[in-house]
Amino acid sequence: MPDSQPWQPDDHDADATDGPGTVPPAEAGPVLCGARLTDGRVVDVRLGGGRIEAVGTAGSLTTSGPRLDLRGYLLLPAPVEPHAHGDTALTADGAGAGLPGPASHRPEDIRRRATEAALLQLGHGATALRSHVWIGDVRGLAPLEATLRARRSLRGLTDLTPVAVPRLLTGVAGAGNLAMLRDAVKMGAGAIGGCPDLDPDPAGYAEAVLEVAAEQGCPVDLHTDGDDPARLGRLAAMAGGLRPGVSLGPCAGLSRLPPQAAGRAADQLAAAGVTVICLPQGGCCGTEDRGSAPVRLLRAAGVRVAAGSGALRDVANPVGRGDPLEAAYLLASQHGLPAAEAYEAVSSVARAAMGLPGVRVEAGFPAELLAVRGERLPGVLSLAYSRIVVHRGRVVARTSAVREYCDSETVVALDLPRQGRPDPGPCGGP
Repeated sequence: MPDSQPWQPDDHDADATDGPGTVPPAEAGPVLCGARLTDGRVVDVRLGGGRIEAVGTAGSLTTSGPRLDLRGYLLLPAPVEPHAHGDTALTADGAGAGLPGPASHRPEDIRRRATEAALLQLGHGATALRSHVWIGDVRGLAPLEATLRARRSLRGLTDLTPVAVPRLLTGVAGAGNLAMLRDAVKMGAGAIGGCPDLDPDPAGYAEAVLEVAAEQGCPVDLHTDGDDPARLGRLAAMAGGLRPGVSLGPCAGLSRLPPQAAGRAADQLAAAGVTVICLPQGGCCGTEDRGSAPVRLLRAAGVRVAAGSGALRDVANPVGRGDPLEAAYLLASQHGLPAAEAYEAVSSVARAAMGLPGVRVEAGFPAELLAVRGERLPGVLSLAYSRIVVHRGRVVARTSAVREYCDSETVVALDLPRQGRPDPGPCGGP
């Protein structure tokens, strides 16, 4: 018998159908066969309507749709990317191969980079991304418009949310950018942010962003190094209670503060309900110092800590991978988090920071899933090569890796594990 019952559409879903009181015929959803869950169960998972319809023991679910063999894979809620920079991604080598000089900021080039970066991160497993986009100065809102065009072209593959980021917001120089920030929300920016540390009046910058956010009802995601406890305390006091929420990152400067000062700042952030988005894989534009936030100290104080990727092969981090599983790996290996908690930082906690619904491998939850070859989460974070990504109930990306050794009696005798495809079974190979 199925472990969880088939999901029934609610009234909201019925309202989204073509006609009043009618449900159009739907194509049968796929069944993911023989996947292992983190609790050790091996299950079949039936998808439909962008959600998980049912979860049952292996072989228990039927469908007239396709079947995908996931034997040898661990099935997880898909990670998300809460802190990307698609407009500057892939610019570490300048304008491109054979094109020396600074990277182009033409709208068509920003759109191409944002699209390519989102697809690279989708291949890693991120089915939703929040991408910070610089606005203002001579380029105005053109980078945001280019990112919004990228978002439209990616629809059905991954969900891209732009964050409008002005450089200055205070004084005479910032007046135009403040008006532009409001225009950015009207254009479709899903959040607003910026880097108070770069403004002559950091407190005034943060206050301006929070005022626009309260006025427009949108989330806030601010860059700050967090090395000034007084400034961080003021920001936490201003942000307390703001809905739909405030995120800060990467806050690497907190690691350089005396323990008592860092502890007080962590307590203030926890009391304000602020989420810290750390960047274990490296910094990003707008922050000069390397390092990472004191994850264990923040978590001990009750701060929600999510993990993002930051720079993806731009001048801030020319080797940035944009891989959420690597971020989780670093949280486990460098910060001592258990594998499950490290993965939550790039999945459930990051989803909450982005205002996305939670995902569990249970009936009724969104079909946002990642299958990674492996049997246990620690092994998956260590050697996450082969991946299958499911977004809105369909496979949208697949990465296959095969590890082979030359003929050797040692290899045969030890039966060494390798990344590869299992023999085709009843469901067919992935």
